[in-house]
Amino acid sequence: MMNYLQRLGRSLMLPVAVLPAAAVLLGVGAWMTNFPWGEDSVIAAFMTASGESIIKNMGVLFALGVALGLSKDKDGAAALSGLVAFLVITSVLSVESVADLTQIATGEVNPAYDVIENQFIGILSGVIASIMYNRFSHVQLPTALAFFSGKRLVPIVTAAVMMVLSAVFFFIWPFVYNGLVTFGTWISQLDFIGAGLYGFFNRLLIPTGLHHALNSVFWFDVAGIDDIRKFWAGEGELGITGRYQAGFFPIMMFGVPAAALAMYHTAHASKKKQIGSLMLAAGFAAFLTGVTEPIEFAFMFVAPLLFVVHAVLTGLSLAIAAFFQWTAGFSFSAGLLDFVLGFPLDMANQPYMLLIQGVIFGGLYYVLFRFLIVKFNLMTPGREPEGEGLDISEETTETAGSSQMAVMASTIYQALGGDDNVVSIDNCVTRLRLEVRDMTKVDQAKIKSTGVPGINVVSNYNIQVVVGTQVQFVADEMEKLRKK
Repeated sequence: MMNYLQRLGRSLMLPVAVLPAAAVLLGVGAWMTNFPWGEDSVIAAFMTASGESIIKNMGVLFALGVALGLSKDKDGAAALSGLVAFLVITSVLSVESVADLTQIATGEVNPAYDVIENQFIGILSGVIASIMYNRFSHVQLPTALAFFSGKRLVPIVTAAVMMVLSAVFFFIWPFVYNGLVTFGTWISQLDFIGAGLYGFFNRLLIPTGLHHALNSVFWFDVAGIDDIRKFWAGEGELGITGRYQAGFFPIMMFGVPAAALAMYHTAHASKKKQIGSLMLAAGFAAFLTGVTEPIEFAFMFVAPLLFVVHAVLTGLSLAIAAFFQWTAGFSFSAGLLDFVLGFPLDMANQPYMLLIQGVIFGGLYYVLFRFLIVKFNLMTPGREPEGEGLDISEETTETAGSSQMAVMASTIYQALGGDDNVVSIDNCVTRLRLEVRDMTKVDQAKIKSTGVPGINVVSNYNIQVVVGTQVQFVADEMEKLRKK
């Protein structure tokens, strides 16, 4: 299961990599509209629309990325199936569709269906599409239906499965959503402890996208709290209004960027440049705009322990800020831009204390994340097991390099037992991750004769071969052998 979660986490890195730029565009665009000169600005509207086009479609991006990443040969047909899966369930369960199905007005439809296009549905669609691809991409149909064989069959089967799943979600989705709203209303009555519980569950629900259900209770007028509007309108009670926003500033401006720094410092030296560029961009986006998903999705699946710690610290931050009645508010998210805008408002109570709290939480995040990553050898980005690589001169021509990769791939493939024994071929940064039918048929001595640094037998059906940084090319050559 952990291996599957790590593969899922790596699959998300492709779509996650585009989020920091989108967050900055959206954050700056929203910030500009708070000034008289920016209300009708074409530039602000352009930046906001550009950012929203990505941020608001995270669900479909995740569906594509997960389907592609979890498919056995990273084929575009898997990504297409992920898109099909997402479109089916979100279309069937859209407000308009549900209104037609139940013969009621759109205004009477349960608000749960307003948030059906979320990250959880995207990830679920990608997972199902990848399963369908891995199962049906090589199925041959009778001659009369031959056109729909193989990869063309996958989107069709995926659509059928998602229709069944949509029927299930039609009944259970409102209960999930309404249950969270009811839970949120209850904890809102628990003073600063309730604020802490809200912060904890807000982060814990990020992978599903259902944190919006909780947010609706505390930020809007579902239960009469309406924290965001009242803060910016100057209504409510000083030190109370804004308590469900204030504690996020120390986390998003300081804590999450510090977590990114810890992941960078614990990455392997050979990966630091690549990981550093991603974490720098994501950390800057979190600090400036309060959009933390690029960093959170980088570790929530590959290192769930860190995500639980993150949720606990978020809850603690909101509880502390609410206990001391330090308040601040945001119109977009808890980043520097909104902090500066909200600082002089009447409802802001000692907001500068949130900066001091932020520095403390930044240090706490860095120390805890770095300790846990090293102590438990957590596979955060850049910490995939490293091999020593292949001893190939940088002056070797591309043809010669490809030839050497082909020879190594052929030898390893035959040593694994060939077509009769190899079930799937995957790779991480330095290792071939292989699934076989019978481990007794694997000739480990023959694999080692290729000069690989090591072999790790994970289970009776899974084996890893440490190749080095050239692993992708070896995996590609092995896939060619399977297709022959």
